[in-house]
Amino acid sequence: MYGTQSKRDLSLELQSQIPILRPSIHSRRANLTVKFQDLYGFTVEGNVDDVNVLNEVREKVRQQGRVWWALEASKGANWYLQPEISNGLALKSSLKISAVANSITLRKLIRKGIPPVLRPKVWFSLSGAAKKKSTVPESYYNDLSKAVEGKVTAATRQIDHDLPRTFPGHPWLDTSEGHAALRRVLVGYSFRDSDVGYCQGLNYVAALLLLVMKTEEDAFWMLAVLLENVLVNDCYTNNLSGCHVEQRVFKDLLTKKCPRLAAHLEALEFDVSLVATEWFLCLFSKSLPSETTLRVWDVLFYEGAKVLFHVALGIFKMKEDELLLTHHVGDVINILQRTTHHLFDPDDLLTVAFENTGFMFTNTLSKQRKKQEPAVMAELDQRLRRLNSLKMDDK
Repeated sequence: MYGTQSKRDLSLELQSQIPILRPSIHSRRANLTVKFQDLYGFTVEGNVDDVNVLNEVREKVRQQGRVWWALEASKGANWYLQPEISNGLALKSSLKISAVANSITLRKLIRKGIPPVLRPKVWFSLSGAAKKKSTVPESYYNDLSKAVEGKVTAATRQIDHDLPRTFPGHPWLDTSEGHAALRRVLVGYSFRDSDVGYCQGLNYVAALLLLVMKTEEDAFWMLAVLLENVLVNDCYTNNLSGCHVEQRVFKDLLTKKCPRLAAHLEALEFDVSLVATEWFLCLFSKSLPSETTLRVWDVLFYEGAKVLFHVALGIFKMKEDELLLTHHVGDVINILQRTTHHLFDPDDLLTVAFENTGFMFTNTLSKQRKKQEPAVMAELDQRLRRLNSLKMDDK
């Protein structure tokens, strides 16, 4: 089902992939909780209002698809791959103007969402995955998969442990075929980058990549470009030092962008890492509905890791008034979890994330990360010393 992709007419495929959800008459009348599968096979549970929101979202997807088809018809199938602005010195003036126009158009389009049927090729091209794949022999992934088959490491053991816990109940991922495909991608990457190996959280990311990209090889290269180019270093290494740095940077951003809320949460002794660690490690794939997650990833693969901060801040911003009324840490967690699980309309989140959180520049975030790194490394070193001391005492 998800392993291959036939050559169907793209516009027809887009239409067929977005059915209208129709709960039963009894459900509509009683406003009962209903269950249904979304576009990517995940079971969604919500009330009839949620169903109506999802139908509105699917209509937006259709409209957005028409915009992309029109652009492809007028500019060419790969118009978004024209020379980047950074290469402008080598371009004629007219081409520079064209590149600027395309860049502005593309950014706006991507923030409004890439049509599901176009996601695989647009992600693969714009993320740098295609370029990364082109630097190695064509048989690289198949050769790697064969070379590591049957090998047992700490990473492969953890992967085997996590496979059945990755989106249980999904009609393809939670099958022997789905487990085997996901295992090959994760094990393959664990041997490609021994510093990362495997970290819990990557199973959810790779699983969603498999559903979108359709083929193992493309999902593998998307995972590679994500870990090696899009995200910051050391997010998934053994001590998760990069992730700890991101949490500190996010806490500072929350203090700057939402000072009242940050002060209130600090008074409650609420640490943002209680929710944000999973957000950043799983790239929201365990927290947000699948289409909302993928809308976040649309922008992530084009604009980079700063998108995670925008989205995390957006979630807090959306519920700021309600969070200010809380009295317990548990209440904060419940509000945030309930909110993320029911953000069925991606535009509700992304509008706040990009219009109400201010500008974030990659260079500024890099400086903030460097500022936080010494404290994080000192804390991790102290933790390691404590652990070694306990081991010595046990002997």
